[in-house]
Amino acid sequence: MNEVEKMRSSQLADMSAPEVQVKFVHAKKLLARMRQLSTYDKAYRGLLEELIPGIPETSVVCPPFHCDHGDGIRLGEHVFVNANCTFLDGGYITIGAHTLVGPCVQIYTPQHPMNYIERRTSKEYAYPVIIGEDCWIGGGVIICPGVTIGDRCIIGAGSVVTKDIPSDSVAVGNPAKVLRKQAKE
Repeated sequence: MNEVEKMRSSQLADMSAPEVQVKFVHAKKLLARMRQLSTYDKAYRGLLEELIPGIPETSVVCPPFHCDHGDGIRLGEHVFVNANCTFLDGGYITIGAHTLVGPCVQIYTPQHPMNYIERRTSKEYAYPVIIGEDCWIGGGVIICPGVTIGDRCIIGAGSVVTKDIPSDSVAVGNPAKVLRKQAKE
C-alpha cells in the first residue's frame, strides 16, 4: 500500500512521500491559476473539473478556494460552496446533493499524532468528513476530522463541529451542539 492509499484509508501516512507531494503540487498549481479567475470565466470551470474530478455540472465552488489535493472532494448535484473555503482533503470529503456551504468554511480531515515526538515527523492520519444532502453549513463553520453531518442539517455560522450531528438537526456553538430537531416536510 503506498502513502496515498494509506492516507485515504485513515492509516498513518507519510506526507513527504513523492506520491503525496506530486498531488500537493498539482493542486496548488491549479489553485494558483484559479485565483486569477471568477466563476464566470470559461477557463475556471475547466480548472475546477481538473481539480475535483467528477464534479457535477450543477455544482459550484467559488474562488478563492483552498484544498490539499482536490481529488479527495466528492460533491453531489447542486452543491454550492461559497468563497474562501478551505477543504483539507487527505481523507475524503463527501458533500451530498443540494447542500449549501457558506463562505470561509473549513473542513479538516488531517489528524496529527497525539504524541509530540511522533508529531515531529511528516506523518499524519486523515479521517473522512461526510455532509449529507440538503444541508446548510453557515459561514465560518469549522468541521473537524472524522465528522458526519446527517441529511437536512443546519449548522450555525461560526460553529465548530467536533462530533457527528444526526439528520434533521440544527446545531450551533463551539463545540457545536444540537439545539433542536427539524420536522421533515
